[in-house]
Amino acid sequence: MPERLIAGTAPVILDLEPGTYYWCSCGRSKDQPFCDGSHEGPPDTGCQPVEFTISKPQRCALCTCKLTNKGPICDSSHKRIPPTWRPPATAAPDATQTP
Repeated sequence: MPERLIAGTAPVILDLEPGTYYWCSCGRSKDQPFCDGSHEGPPDTGCQPVEFTISKPQRCALCTCKLTNKGPICDSSHKRIPPTWRPPATAAPDATQTP
């Protein structure tokens, strides 16, 4: 199973122009919510970026928790993260393991 990290606990709202984008599905990208190749490791995460195309300018809510079933679009799965959840002490401050 791919190893995903929570990169955020709310969607990123962006006004996107027409074009092709690559959404980070592993949570390790420093360019959230977009892929920067960090999934390749080390260690290899087993995750792949999700390609999506925008045909006209539009506002999008892109998932950062990586729990969505509609990646890259937020489906409010971040609301399942317990309010008391805190990142593990060993995790990077901007990317944390899923609960």
